[in-house]
Amino acid sequence: MQTCRAISKLFLTPQHVFKSVPAVGLKSFSPQPVKGDVEYPPRTRLRVMLKVPLMPGGVAPFKMQKKLRLMRGPELYHNTLLHKQFGIIATCGGRLKHNNFEMIRMLVLRNITYNKAFVIWRVSPPWQPVTKKSQGVRMGSGKGNIDHYVTPVKAGQVIIEVGGDVEYFEVRRGLINIARRLPFDAKVVSQELMEKMAEEKRKSVEENLNPWTWKYIIQNNMLGCQKWISKYDRRWFNEYL
Repeated sequence: MQTCRAISKLFLTPQHVFKSVPAVGLKSFSPQPVKGDVEYPPRTRLRVMLKVPLMPGGVAPFKMQKKLRLMRGPELYHNTLLHKQFGIIATCGGRLKHNNFEMIRMLVLRNITYNKAFVIWRVSPPWQPVTKKSQGVRMGSGKGNIDHYVTPVKAGQVIIEVGGDVEYFEVRRGLINIARRLPFDAKVVSQELMEKMAEEKRKSVEENLNPWTWKYIIQNNMLGCQKWISKYDRRWFNEYL
């Protein structure tokens, strides 16, 4: 009996007493560190994107070609996080429709608390027209009518950016739910993860021991590849489609 009491005293000391954990999931009730250096934008909520762009002077919406080059290659401008916290980036080219914008906005409302976080758009509203002919109509008779508008996205483009007094584990699950529902491949990133990806890419180039890289093969026209490769392969050396 004395042995049992000694064992119970040994294992029931205050430092060994565990708090009750709810069955739904693990929650942390400790106060989160306040990031005083976070710069909040003027608008902290995602605005509703227009389904049809506003044309200046009341001009009728215009038609254009497909312009697939707007989705090819890497994004050179909107490829970094302005607030150095979290976001979603595209890993390949694609198009965003109006329903994709609404899906992102509604999932952000359900998964991210606006009281201590902000979310901003990093892509423009739908502006490129996509035409479509009615079902059963013969080919010819000019270009079809405008069916909807899209926003072309390149690889590396930041779709949305999240910041505020939040940690990565608080917004990661909600951002993953959004990235999985996009019409193209996307990835949830943080500033530390983006720096790590850039460092790994630089290190792989510097420490590469194979001299037969795509850049070397294409620049030296080995096997006459300049005659049959795409012009985009000459520009990005088979890195982007």
